[in-house]
Amino acid sequence: MRMTRWSLILLLVVTGVVQAAPLANQLKKHPSPYLALHGEDPVAWQEWNAATVARARAEGKLLFVSIGYFSCHWCHVMQRESYRNTQIARLLNERFIPVKVDRELDPALDARLIEFAEKTQGRSGWPLNVFITPAGHPLFATLYHPPAEFLQVVQRLDGLWREDAAKLEGMARREAAPAAAASDITPTRLADLSARATTELLKDADIMQGGFGQEGKFPSVPQLAFLLAREAQQTEAKQREFLQLTLDAMARRGLRDHLGGGFFRYTVDPSWKTPHFEKMLNDNAQLARLYLGAARTLSRPEYLEVARDTLDFMLHAMRAPGGGFIAALSALDSKDVEGGYYLWSAKELEQLLTPDERKAFTNAAGMTGPAPFEEGWLPWQAPLAIEGQTEKSAKLVQTARTKLFAARSKRGLPRDTKVIAAWNGLALTALVDAVRANGEPRYRTAAQEVHALLTQRLWNGKALQRTLTGGTAVLEDYAYVAEGLAAWAALTGKKEDQALALTVARS
Repeated sequence: MRMTRWSLILLLVVTGVVQAAPLANQLKKHPSPYLALHGEDPVAWQEWNAATVARARAEGKLLFVSIGYFSCHWCHVMQRESYRNTQIARLLNERFIPVKVDRELDPALDARLIEFAEKTQGRSGWPLNVFITPAGHPLFATLYHPPAEFLQVVQRLDGLWREDAAKLEGMARREAAPAAAASDITPTRLADLSARATTELLKDADIMQGGFGQEGKFPSVPQLAFLLAREAQQTEAKQREFLQLTLDAMARRGLRDHLGGGFFRYTVDPSWKTPHFEKMLNDNAQLARLYLGAARTLSRPEYLEVARDTLDFMLHAMRAPGGGFIAALSALDSKDVEGGYYLWSAKELEQLLTPDERKAFTNAAGMTGPAPFEEGWLPWQAPLAIEGQTEKSAKLVQTARTKLFAARSKRGLPRDTKVIAAWNGLALTALVDAVRANGEPRYRTAAQEVHALLTQRLWNGKALQRTLTGGTAVLEDYAYVAEGLAAWAALTGKKEDQALALTVARS
């Protein structure tokens, strides 16, 4: 009997002869600036969705899920070294289902895999690369590797999976088993947990240089805000001293941009001197609020200036068209130089400043000795916070700052233009706190614009969306947006504002 064309195709499908179409990179022209950067990689990146997982199950392949974000320096390094390496790309495309995720668009997945990395590797960070079984269980996590090492990791996982996939699936399933439920939180248990948390935090405190740990330093705002709240309830000398030491170090040293305002994400050294140069909205919004609270609780009015400077940075550098704020400023400048936007060569300083201005500013800003970067020096000390400056020196420093800021503004700095609901909720709360602290009209105007963005463009009356370009909102979006709307409602005293905040909180 003659076989028809369609019956032949059906037979091939049933017998497994027909193969799925080869993977192709799905990220070209993606609305996420970070994902769009990977649109030209030879790796056939897929988006994280049900269809991608279904394909992994149908083909019996591990998912290779790589998570990063736009302003992550090492994410860009790994892209350049490994994801544009044709040998690595070929292996990922043939043996795995490669998935690229913007952590700022899928924070729930990111949090789950960060937790897995910390549990199994003892550390985490980005780029975060996790091999996941077709059933959806994380199997193995790793961070940045040079290309030769990364290739070995990929080859090893490929070999183990082909050798005994069932065994690895079983291991991953057992690792993913849920933990026992926590006991109910009573007032007594809450007080006990609070005391224990304070003890543990102060154990990890760097009492010489501020912050936590003895390596790179992050602002760790939630931890500091917790200790500040404890201090507001009951002052303790050790706690208060540590808070002031840390807040002073963060404001006066390299974590902060002493020309343009705002804070970098973290420093790579324990003395707060050398930053990792990305700036992020969520960090700056939370830090502005932290310093506003610290000014009140610790009776340090100079912290108000730090908060004001941080908010003003957000207003002039991170404002989004139509209100609200963008997500981040890149660590790499427009020439792909890490920190290049913020660094100064001897030649530039000579061209821009008079000899007196140059001497006063470089001494005050810590720009002395051999240049620590190939591109020059970073102003890593707060030049106007130097005690004992003469009036003449202070004027020279201020004039130099003005000139350098104007020159720097002409440089190129890539921006992650996503407008994220949760982070704009944080910004709204910070702006409202600033209005309450000093009543400056520009902060109220900005808060009103963010409120309009959240309530008119990101809220449809029933649900939030994660960004202006779409995406399902997650718990942090509802939490931070509801908090911001509640702060705004308390400021305006309007019943309709209060009702909306409550509606979002209950959604």
